[in-house]
Formats: sequence, structure tokens, C-alpha cells
Amino acid sequence: QVQLVESGGGLVQAGGSLRLSCATSGGKIMGINDMGWYRQAPGKQRELVAGITSGGTTNYAESVKGRFTISRDNAKNAVYLQMNSLKPEDTAVYYCNANVDHVEDSVFYRGDTYWGQGTQVTVPS
Repeated sequence: QVQLVESGGGLVQAGGSLRLSCATSGGKIMGINDMGWYRQAPGKQRELVAGITSGGTTNYAESVKGRFTISRDNAKNAVYLQMNSLKPEDTAVYYCNANVDHVEDSVFYRGDTYWGQGTQVTVPS
């Protein structure tokens, strides 16, 4: 069973930085396609923060452009989010997401989507 596990959240003052990590585990992973980071603030819908393709093409929400950087390590099947110049409006639970090709019980699954459990980022106002 493929799982995504996030780490690196916490409380940081405005203007500070955090680095989120997301590692995959379990299952027999044959390849990971798109990966991304989403966030959900209280009372709001989950939104895409940043995405990265297997080839390294990135895209960002307008609100984080120039402040956040997404990267991935294909050898480790991991994705990262470097967050700089954090603002109170960045406060949310951050989730990593991956589109995974994998084998389970000798059956090949193409493009299954997995989510991490979420990690809290808090930037006090």
C-alpha cells in the first residue's frame, strides 16, 4: 500500500521560512508522475499551492509565487516545498499529493492518486 508522509510543518513568525518534505513508502512504485502541495485553511476549500511534473516543470498559485519553491527527488520518490517570507494568510494544513504508477498483488495500477495526512503550518498575525 503506497503512503505519503509529510513532515516539516510548525509555527513560524511572519517573514520566516519552513521546508516541508513528503516521502513515499510502501507498495512497489514503478513511477511517480505529477506531485504537488495543497493547503486547506479553516473554513476554506483545499487549494493547489504548487505542482511539479516528473520532468521538473513547476506551477504555483499566484499567492505564493516568488516565495515558495517546489522540488522533487525522483531517486527518493520525494517532494519538497521551501516556503520563505511566510505570511499569516499562509496558515493552513498542507497536504502532499502524488500520481503514482505501482504494482500491488501482481496487478499494475497506473496513475493512482495518493494524499498525505497533512501537516500544520501556522504563521501568527
